[in-house]
Amino acid sequence: MYTHQTQVRVRYGETDQMGYLYYGNYALYYEVGRAEMLRSLGHTYREMEEKYQVLMPVMSLNMRFVRPAHYDDLLTIKTTVRKLPQDNITFHMEIFNDQQELVNGGSVRLGFIAADTYETVSAPSFLIDCLSPHFE
Repeated sequence: MYTHQTQVRVRYGETDQMGYLYYGNYALYYEVGRAEMLRSLGHTYREMEEKYQVLMPVMSLNMRFVRPAHYDDLLTIKTTVRKLPQDNITFHMEIFNDQQELVNGGSVRLGFIAADTYETVSAPSFLIDCLSPHFE
């Protein structure tokens, strides 16, 4: 299992009329968590797309809203991969507020496709290689 944490501060423009983080922005925060996790493993989405010619489309997104986040809250995004990817990868997400209370949780499953043909491919070897040590 591999877990990574990153933080993001809720900006004013990301809130709704009630001053809560707008629900649609949680998916963006999930993406921040995924991108920073990949970066923590020594790679980037750009590298995956340009060097390895692999794209990762979202196949499913599930989330639950536990309590609201507000403007200027410093949130911790915890991203966990619980099993090595094969045909797809699932990121388990938890977002916590400053008081370490769960704000939102869920998962997002992504597939792997070749950038030139858009055909389904297996998880790229570089991703398996950098994740494998965390599953031994």
